[in-house]
Amino acid sequence: MKEPFRFPDKKRVFDIIQIGQTGDVPSRLFDLFIVSTILLNILSLILLTFEPLSRFFPFFRGVEYVTIFIFCLEYAARIWTSEYLYGEKGIRSVIRFMLSFDGIIDLLTILPLFFLGGFIAFRFLRVARIFHLFRINSAYDSFNVITSVIYEKRNQLISSLFIIWVLVLASSLCMYNAEHTAQPEVFKNALSGIWYSVATIFTVGYGDVYPVTLVGKIMGMCITFLGVGAVAIPTGIISAGFVEQYTKYQGEQNNSSVSSMRIEGDSEYKGKETGTLPLKVVLIIRDGEAIVPLDTTRIKYNDVIIYR
Repeated sequence: MKEPFRFPDKKRVFDIIQIGQTGDVPSRLFDLFIVSTILLNILSLILLTFEPLSRFFPFFRGVEYVTIFIFCLEYAARIWTSEYLYGEKGIRSVIRFMLSFDGIIDLLTILPLFFLGGFIAFRFLRVARIFHLFRINSAYDSFNVITSVIYEKRNQLISSLFIIWVLVLASSLCMYNAEHTAQPEVFKNALSGIWYSVATIFTVGYGDVYPVTLVGKIMGMCITFLGVGAVAIPTGIISAGFVEQYTKYQGEQNNSSVSSMRIEGDSEYKGKETGTLPLKVVLIIRDGEAIVPLDTTRIKYNDVIIYR
């Protein structure tokens, strides 16, 4: 007698669609399948722009339809299992997922399915799927170090970008006053020099807009020298952040007053962010990989946390 159909266990589905755990073959295969689907989707988008391949366009569009349909199924599965990701039941976990980075990227990816014959802007949203490849790399320590440095140095980076844009606006005003009389069709108003300022500050120098007066050329040289220094500011901030993070990581590794704990199914810490815990988490071992946690890193089942 045939066994009745059983709907898949929600917790098992969650384990499979998350980053593959060591030894979990279905989860690893699902990761491989999703990555292949993403690459096929992007490849079909690229090939659809080659006119010599126009006779294959129906096939490429078919691949596009199928891959986006797969993304729709994955999006629905992630909404269905969101309670295990956030440790909350009900609509709150669904909303949190939909407003998360992964949720927004997923939504932007499947929207073109409903507008394939309409606006180009919606069709272009398919490119957003490539950003979801970050999810595959998010389990590794190197990626978490990069994101933690940018997060911790966000105020300094914002300040440096503000300085650059002040310099851009000031340069635009200066070039307008110096070049408007000689090139009224190029420097039409005070903001017309923004393109020239950006191209000069970032030293790309396309040559489509350039000064012709003596004063303008002198200003152009000054803007170039200032731009080299201004662009180096965020680079130095990020480099210093990497050194600090590495030093901190090494110090925590050498600290003898540390303990470890494995997160079991009934653990009170499961699903919580490290910044809300009563202990200082310095490292998370997840699926054999070491993760340097942020305050917003969420503790998951079977994690081994190193804490002080």
